[in-house]
Amino acid sequence: MAIQMAASHAASRRLKDAIFGAAAACRAAIVEHGEERVVNATIGAVMDDAGKLAHLPTVERVFRSLPIEDYIAYAPISGLPEYLEAAIDITFAGNRPAGYLGALATAGGTGALRTAVDNYVEKGDQVLTSDWFWGTYNVICQELGSSVTNFQLFDELNNFNHTAFAASVDALLKKQESLLIILNTPAHNPTGYSLSSEDWDHVLDCVKKHAAAGKKIHLLVDIAYIDFAGEKHEARAFMQKFSNLPENILTLFAFSMSKAYTFYGQRCGALIALSSSKAVIDEFGEISKYAARATWSNINRGAMTLLTRIQQDKTSYASYEAERDALYHLVQERGDIFMQEAAQCGLPALPYKGGFFLAIPAADPQAVCNLLHEDLIFAVPLKMGVRIAACSVPKTKMCGIAEKVKHAMDKMP
Repeated sequence: MAIQMAASHAASRRLKDAIFGAAAACRAAIVEHGEERVVNATIGAVMDDAGKLAHLPTVERVFRSLPIEDYIAYAPISGLPEYLEAAIDITFAGNRPAGYLGALATAGGTGALRTAVDNYVEKGDQVLTSDWFWGTYNVICQELGSSVTNFQLFDELNNFNHTAFAASVDALLKKQESLLIILNTPAHNPTGYSLSSEDWDHVLDCVKKHAAAGKKIHLLVDIAYIDFAGEKHEARAFMQKFSNLPENILTLFAFSMSKAYTFYGQRCGALIALSSSKAVIDEFGEISKYAARATWSNINRGAMTLLTRIQQDKTSYASYEAERDALYHLVQERGDIFMQEAAQCGLPALPYKGGFFLAIPAADPQAVCNLLHEDLIFAVPLKMGVRIAACSVPKTKMCGIAEKVKHAMDKMP
């Protein structure tokens, strides 16, 4: 029997990622059949209509213009101050809520999520998110000694399930003194759904009730895909609802440069905190800096400088926004094609508002994906259904996919 050298708490860790498995199968099919015949709906990055990784020319131009010092010099542990202020401005885009704000530079949106779980979830406690969710939430929580539990995202009419959300919050706060809630919206991964203004009213009414009873609530809004969710001010209008909440409700935002700046590999984001209490934000600054030093020490200076340079230069920012908006419309058009064809053929796709992904519930997602391989279509099997990456499928290839998914599902026993 092989000796186990890992610590007892780490020995059972195994990363099982359905996305990478599906992508590997797709690559094999491309080698065998040719790229033009294969539909790769697995990639979580924007591909142009020629099938190449898309990027924003302004981002490339500004990044390449930086002096060498901005690539190689250390940054402050919390992040460059001008970057943190720019990240806050971009997050709210004219919808900044009233209250005290703090920010920490992180290794992408994932780093923001990890820092939030590390700092605000008691060991052994449960974190609440929807039943359709990004699986890395679970990996983060398990690695840090907590776990994820889920509420049913959609009701029978495919609207946000207020009843299920409230019931889950009630049940958890009977067992816990505090609760971290992760809501990935707008342009939710993996469904493309966005909470409405009324949905947010229900969420906040629920958490304020528990705050009034003395519980501590941490509401983490994962906004990784917000710039692919519609007009930027409209997509952020809900943020004003977080003004002047009770001091035992801390609102957190996981900001990412990966999608909006087509800067996935540079791993730059921010965790932004909002509270009606200055003491809470001061505490956030101290514990977040500590966590950053223990995790990555400091963040990519070049990426932070890039965002700041673009944001502070009116000409660069205007060209950046025009390029990003064109990319948003490209992805939205693909998603709309799928949803229109799904409605025509009777495929029960979940409501897609925007973003990189859309989803179809299925009893056996892996079997559906295996059947789609016969048509050289490669999608990602999730626990509750099949994920299609609208971001990566050219418009010409998107046409007809919904009907083929429907055929695959009809073949299931």
